[in-house]
Amino acid sequence: MRSLQEESLFLQYMKQPISITAVASISTLGSNLEEVWQNYLLDKHFLSEKEVNGKQVFVGQISEKNQKIIADLKTSDSKYKNLDDSVLFAIYASREAVKKANWTSKDNFGVNFGSSRGATSLFEKYHKEFLATQKSSTLSSPTTTLGNISSWVAHDLHTSGPEISHSITCSTALHSLLNGVAWINSGMSNKFLVGGSEAALTDFTIAQMQALKVYAKHHSELVSESHKEDFPCRSLDLEKKQNTMVLGEGAAAICLEKGIVENALALISGVGFATEVLKHNTSISTDAICFQKSMEMALKEIKPEEVDAIVMHAPGTIKGDLSEINAISSIFGNKTPFLTTNKWKLGHTFGTSGMLSLELALLQLHYQKVIAVPFSKNQQKPKQLQKILVNAVGFGGNAVSILLTNNA
Repeated sequence: MRSLQEESLFLQYMKQPISITAVASISTLGSNLEEVWQNYLLDKHFLSEKEVNGKQVFVGQISEKNQKIIADLKTSDSKYKNLDDSVLFAIYASREAVKKANWTSKDNFGVNFGSSRGATSLFEKYHKEFLATQKSSTLSSPTTTLGNISSWVAHDLHTSGPEISHSITCSTALHSLLNGVAWINSGMSNKFLVGGSEAALTDFTIAQMQALKVYAKHHSELVSESHKEDFPCRSLDLEKKQNTMVLGEGAAAICLEKGIVENALALISGVGFATEVLKHNTSISTDAICFQKSMEMALKEIKPEEVDAIVMHAPGTIKGDLSEINAISSIFGNKTPFLTTNKWKLGHTFGTSGMLSLELALLQLHYQKVIAVPFSKNQQKPKQLQKILVNAVGFGGNAVSILLTNNA
């Protein structure tokens, strides 16, 4: 049972259904929905190798074709030439989403784009420059502030609605969605563009993950041939003996509209959020109490057996994957929905990850087909997909769960 305070929070966020009218992304899986879906259907990963600090590591990097798209965007406006890729990724995904939703600047829609790391490449470049010269470039501050993501997206789309940027680690994108829902339900906005962007495939960022002992080892680091896997990231493999997180990059955005909109991709019928009491900077409890609370809040009056599938956060770490499974078991008992994740395929995109998971959920609802993890065992596929739950959690145990309902 939820407390009166938790019940009040839920009612505050979900006074009415909210429609998702468009979704767009750019990641290692592609830059348009058809390409992304076709790559989901392939039983292989899209992780590649990159040299970092003199060693080969696995990453989820966008393709050369899509790097060209971003490069062209950067040179399309003189003001964009000094922007970080995290901003350019966000602009690209936002343009595509708004175009699909048929929004114009007259709609005065709000913008909330978040990022876990922000302008990583530029910040590291300017900091290195400062250490060498003791001087800072003129644009070092405005181009690395977190707020410049939503500001540039709003500028590019010529909207005069509210614009918000934030960072809540790996649940950032789904917190953007929560904010959009809250603004719409408050009556202060009828439409909101929400998303996340991450461009953190830098030497320093990857070294940080390696220092935490969570990053996947490259084949060259593995002594035994038997340990060399076909899938560098074993997200949702509960029998793995080592952590296998791989960092990816990309951006994703969705368009939210008040009420039930004809031809909406799906309805947001429940939202949940919770934070655990910290025991360690990166910790989450064995049974992921934060996930239990966020999923319970998102489900509200819906019976657990009505949920057909869950797109898990599942970062590919031993403790992270298992704690989420334990939380799901606590909520759903022996009627566990079909479980899937996409990090084995595209990597962990930090602040973007929750929105890319939501995109996978939307695609599964549209095509009425689940995407299975190749090494996830003994799961019965649902006959139809009506309700899908999407999870995300970040450092410090801040979890978000979003319940999508098919609008068809």
